[in-house]
Amino acid sequence: MKKVMMLHCVNHNMYGKRDPKQYGTITLEEIDRLIVETAEKENIRVDSYQSNHEGDIVDKIHEVFYENYDGVIINPGAWTHYSYAIHDALEILECPIIEVHMSNIFNREDFRSHSVIAPVAHGVIAGMGASAYTLAVKGLADLFAEENK
Repeated sequence: MKKVMMLHCVNHNMYGKRDPKQYGTITLEEIDRLIVETAEKENIRVDSYQSNHEGDIVDKIHEVFYENYDGVIINPGAWTHYSYAIHDALEILECPIIEVHMSNIFNREDFRSHSVIAPVAHGVIAGMGASAYTLAVKGLADLFAEENK
């Protein structure tokens, strides 16, 4: 069974309360449930982690490295646009990384359309609501299947 780390970053604990126009009313717990349900069908174990502290996310990425995770899904939130610390930590990893955003960061404020994370990600999924997370799990499952051929 492959293991994947789901990293929910800054303010994601406020899903369901924060800006429902952009993020809907789904909660982080409901998102995690969707991720786990999708992952189980793909024979993937997902560990989820959320923090509002950038250094905690960097530490968790280091843990992903040392514990040999097979993949990472990350929604960096506002850190998407300026966290070179998270970029540099992700760059260390040798596994696929999928960057996800519930909203379409490319049709919002100009500053949101630039990601410093995307250059180290295998792919980016944006604008699909909570489905972005399940699509990321399915995308990793496809990548894992390809590497086993």
